[in-house]
Amino acid sequence: MRLGKGALALIALALTGMAGAASAAPNCGMNTGQPATGEPIVVGGIFSNGAPGDWSSSTDSAAAYFACVNANGGINGRPVDYRVQDDQWNPEAAAQAAAKLVNDDKAVALVGNGSFIEMAVNAKTYVDQGIMAMASACAISECFETPNLVSTNQGPLPSNLGAAQYAQEELGSKNVACIGLNIPNNGIWSCQAVIDYMKSKGGDGSMALLNPGAPDVNSALLEAVASGADTILMNLPAGLALAVLKAAQEQDLRDQYVWIAPTPLYDLSVPDAVGEYWHGKIYVNAELAPLNQNGPDAQNWVAVLEAYGKPDDPRDTFGQAGYLSAQFFTKAMLEMDPADLSDRAKVTEAIRGIKGYTSDLMCGPYYVGDADFHMPNHAGYMVKIVAGGFEVVRECYEYDSPYFDKIIALEKEMGLR
Repeated sequence: MRLGKGALALIALALTGMAGAASAAPNCGMNTGQPATGEPIVVGGIFSNGAPGDWSSSTDSAAAYFACVNANGGINGRPVDYRVQDDQWNPEAAAQAAAKLVNDDKAVALVGNGSFIEMAVNAKTYVDQGIMAMASACAISECFETPNLVSTNQGPLPSNLGAAQYAQEELGSKNVACIGLNIPNNGIWSCQAVIDYMKSKGGDGSMALLNPGAPDVNSALLEAVASGADTILMNLPAGLALAVLKAAQEQDLRDQYVWIAPTPLYDLSVPDAVGEYWHGKIYVNAELAPLNQNGPDAQNWVAVLEAYGKPDDPRDTFGQAGYLSAQFFTKAMLEMDPADLSDRAKVTEAIRGIKGYTSDLMCGPYYVGDADFHMPNHAGYMVKIVAGGFEVVRECYEYDSPYFDKIIALEKEMGLR
């Protein structure tokens, strides 16, 4: 999500240590220091920008990484021609974006996609056209339960489960009210998983759903309060979650509930936005490494954005995810026969063959495989909102839910466990 100037200043302060470490030249692809001059390889990306949010941070970071690759030898001498389309939160525009990239531009793959819309609209197109989408900011079920989509981010279902699991194990939560969007493959899908999890632990749960076209946060909050819950889960984009917190503060509800959220609230603008009233009271699941972690990829992501990104490119979880998708795609392409780089079928085969890629930004290995579902990222961190930032309260942990049984079985079959 894009932030204002004040938030960007906060980010710059928070990343001071990382930025110092990242002052070295970024490391991308072949890392030759020489620009690629061969025939371009067309790669697409789709993001959403419009009410209720801008989800372009994943394609922004992917674009910066590919620019870095192109300045460092490309993919065996060939630059990546990264073409990005905005679906505007509009299904018709989403279908047109995919048609242009897949049919007209002949992209060999899509990388860094971030949207609430396009995966549902285009999942069948990707299957029919034999193209893989290595997404980075997915929020709906089709991104994780169809054959030709795979994402470096977790999406709301695992991130909600991670937050609920922490609350149940550490904060004494027994009854969770999940406030989400009334979208079947988003809010209902992911809130129901939390209800099922709580019941499996002897507790209970409920959902209060918002109309995404005209969200009434006061009504949803009242519904959550009336449910008898002891914990409120804000399964919402950051702007709407902040609106719920504002409404709760006006009613001084802070100390009557445990407050938890999935990763959209892991945004460096949030601690200032919520204010002192909420510091130390909101627990957030982080799908990738917290921004103050200082591993090689965490440093390189910042270095890439500094050297090849725009000043206002967001430094957030979905930016990290876009960087990772572009890096993993580049690695897979460099492992291919250079003669096959323009062959979509061969590129799709190479992406499906990805197995055991690792990064300090992810808690587990990244893989794709030949399956009808893909969810390689299902472990994360928990952080607490404090004055000036976030405090890590639980390091990498795997989420506990029957939903992951088939995913774990696939990982065993692939030799990853």
